[in-house]
Amino acid sequence: MDLIGACRVFVHVGERGSFTLGAAAARVPQPVASRRIAALERRFGERLFDRAARRAVLTTFGRDLLPPAKRLVELADALDDDVERAKLRPLAVALPETCPVRQLALLDAAARAQGAILDFLPAGPSARAELLRSGRARAALVAVVPDEATWVTPLGVASAHDDDRRPLHIGTLRPGRGRQSSRRIWIQPEDDVAHVRDRLVQIGHRAALAPAQIAVAATLTAAVSDVIRTTNLLLCPAAQADELGLRWRSVAGDPVARGYGVAAVTEVDADRLRGGLHEQVGRCLAASGAAR
Repeated sequence: MDLIGACRVFVHVGERGSFTLGAAAARVPQPVASRRIAALERRFGERLFDRAARRAVLTTFGRDLLPPAKRLVELADALDDDVERAKLRPLAVALPETCPVRQLALLDAAARAQGAILDFLPAGPSARAELLRSGRARAALVAVVPDEATWVTPLGVASAHDDDRRPLHIGTLRPGRGRQSSRRIWIQPEDDVAHVRDRLVQIGHRAALAPAQIAVAATLTAAVSDVIRTTNLLLCPAAQADELGLRWRSVAGDPVARGYGVAAVTEVDADRLRGGLHEQVGRCLAASGAAR
């Protein structure tokens, strides 16, 4: 039986001394109110109302039970209010600074359609983990190795001046006789994580590139500025290259990719991002398989 619903009817009928008025206050038909009172009486093993009276007169047992029943109903109502307030509390999510505004807006719209409000906290990889640890974020999109990732974002290189769209063989960047300068690949702060940075450095080492040819940029803005002014390259996904107005090409041989997973205070928060919002989050991350 619905104990709270039955107690609600009991309280309204007992306070008004009328099944008709009590049922109306509880917003249920009178026959339903009568059945709920009868169910309570069977549960308690005692009568709550004197059936011989013309009005709904409480028995001694009913008078004793009315105050605790009222407290139960009030607590249930307070819980419902707390639930509604909790639903309105934004879910603070730490995510990459590289997420495009339009894709974040689409993610926000999808979350609201599911009854959730997201509060975006753009930050770099290490800062996202710190936001979660400090409690400022309830969930974070964290960098993980692609084999363990929920979303995988393939990386290539982008140039402002190179029209060649064929996969880039890193060895072609090797310093050689007659070349005035060596082209550099900039790693942006979002990719300054071991499974991306170290992998690219290893590829460069095997291709006999000079150590300085693969470097981490102080900021994405500084890296893009250098790429625009020179023939240097930016490590990035294809969608980001389009957004920056650069020409993108994949890297031949061993693939380099970002991997993302979800870390959250509760599994409910993590499941919301991994489950119902999986596709929209993937678009924000330019993940493979996510529609653009």
